[in-house]
Amino acid sequence: MNETLQHLLHHSSVRHFTNEPVSAQDRELILNAARQASTSCNLQVTSIIRVTDPNLRAKLAVCAGNQAHVIEAPEFWVFVADYHRNHILCPEADLGWAEQGLVGAIDTAIMAQNAMVALESLGYAGCFIGGIRNSVKEASELLGLPKGVYLVMGLAFGRPAMKPGLKPRLPASVTFMENRYRDPVFHELDAYDETMRDYYAERESHAKDITFRESLKVYLHKERRPFIMDYLRQQGFFEK
Repeated sequence: MNETLQHLLHHSSVRHFTNEPVSAQDRELILNAARQASTSCNLQVTSIIRVTDPNLRAKLAVCAGNQAHVIEAPEFWVFVADYHRNHILCPEADLGWAEQGLVGAIDTAIMAQNAMVALESLGYAGCFIGGIRNSVKEASELLGLPKGVYLVMGLAFGRPAMKPGLKPRLPASVTFMENRYRDPVFHELDAYDETMRDYYAERESHAKDITFRESLKVYLHKERRPFIMDYLRQQGFFEK
């Protein structure tokens, strides 16, 4: 068991931080680790916006559903898929294809995960902020995103004030397959439901009586952000 595996196997999202700032040296290391992430065809279609303006942070926190850690975390970075830069370098580029939009999301997520692994290796902790897409158009305007750039996620991080327990994952027997897709075995899902019920009931904050299957209804019973496709097309993606 090496240190990298230790960090990966003990990852949990942290939303409470100390006031200790992230040093400039550590920030550069995290950034450089993120920049070395894999990128499709070396297109390098991701940019990071570090948000240091308190007023801007406060407005982005509102966009993210009033998540206090967007304001309180020592660092808040926003990861965006960025074809605008490449369009400047290659004006004849044929953009707007669905595959390009997909590559932008994939590459940006890989870069953000590299940043998370790097910051955890330095003793920091963080939380991805997908909620910033709740008001994605407003957040994009606040950040000055031009056409050819779309917002993917935020990342709040710093020294953890507390470390929550590990949230149980679906068993590998359900999610890891060989050669062909197979449907899950229901008794394994039933067992996981009880595991999650115990986890939610016993955790220190926001305890609740709910199973994994029941929690899915909260997020999947209807489209959460029906405006996303309009936003992506406004920014020049998924047009064809």
